[in-house]
Amino acid sequence: MSSTSSIHCGDNFVPLNIAVLTVSDTREEHNDTSGQALVERLQAVGHKLAAKEISKDDVYQLRAVVSKWIADESIQVILTTGGTGFTARDNTPEALLPLFDKNIEGFGEVFRAISLTEIGTSTIQSRAFGGMANSTVILCVPGSTNACKTAWDKLIVEQLDASHRPCNFVPHLNFK
Repeated sequence: MSSTSSIHCGDNFVPLNIAVLTVSDTREEHNDTSGQALVERLQAVGHKLAAKEISKDDVYQLRAVVSKWIADESIQVILTTGGTGFTARDNTPEALLPLFDKNIEGFGEVFRAISLTEIGTSTIQSRAFGGMANSTVILCVPGSTNACKTAWDKLIVEQLDASHRPCNFVPHLNFK
């Protein structure tokens, strides 16, 4: 695509290159059900998996992986799962918020509003958040598989669809 304005104005789906990062000190590929749920869902609607990694919940390791993906002009979206709670090892917000050019405050707010109907007031313990960096959207959700499914099915999928109206993230992404 040479121009995001043609993407924004069209009614056609645009496949995006999406990277998935699972933040965990215990998960490996064979038991990463949360990361796998995101991969399955993004591929099912026609997006492309650009990269997938599992990283220890360490501020500097998380920043290194996500910074590499932010700098990669072929990646338009980064989804992370895990590290958004309140334990001592939950460091995803502390690691990634400093990398953002702009915060997407509404992402966490809407995710928690949706989750309220599923898990009640326990949703206040979610520090789900989102932001933009180098024309890349970064959306960070809790590590539970159900939270990943909820986030994708009820929020993320529409915002990554160029045909979704009245607006979506696609016109803001890098297509070099």
